[in-house]
Amino acid sequence: MTAPTRTAQQSDGSDRDYRTLESSPRPSGRLTKEDLDPLVKDAGEGNPAAVHTLLKMIEPVVVRYCRARMGGRDLSYLSADDVAQEVCLAVLKALPDYQDRGGSFLYLVHAIAANKVADAYRAVARDRSEPVPELPERPLVAGNEPESHALHLDLGARLGRLLASLPRVQQEILTLRIAVGFSAQETAEALGISAGNVRVTQHRALTRLRGMIRDEEF
Repeated sequence: MTAPTRTAQQSDGSDRDYRTLESSPRPSGRLTKEDLDPLVKDAGEGNPAAVHTLLKMIEPVVVRYCRARMGGRDLSYLSADDVAQEVCLAVLKALPDYQDRGGSFLYLVHAIAANKVADAYRAVARDRSEPVPELPERPLVAGNEPESHALHLDLGARLGRLLASLPRVQQEILTLRIAVGFSAQETAEALGISAGNVRVTQHRALTRLRGMIRDEEF
């Protein structure tokens, strides 16, 4: 399997960088149970075209999820894209033994992704080394001065801390709905809950975040 897509050709022939969450592709097409089931069945039976199509569908989802959960940071020697590739490999490995028991294949994909991200955090917790980055050889581009960069990192870290203070299910719903771009139904199938529950929980999570942001005086 190839590594997660990092660049794509733009209309002018140049490459678009997909290493950030904001510029990474969102999933195309529907990923609900009814749309995935026939494809998953064929892929599980070893159909190469089905395997390729399935991987092409879930890879953007996995990449965006890992980048969102890891906050764009490299954890020790693991980057979000490294973890995403591990997730895709694990999903492919699980395909032959996958059995449809009424749930959605997205539930399995999400479970594997959540576990791999957790493994990455556990790995960095065991590695206490703090590598020092080298100075860039070229001047920083306009708008990316050290002060601006530091403010951006600080804001991201503060938002990350606020998000981490939410209950786990609220974190996962906001990640899937906002960062990954899932619909309420797709999010429900990935988490094994109802779409109504997703909408209510998302509303509560956003309301709580707004209150915490006011208290933090962003």
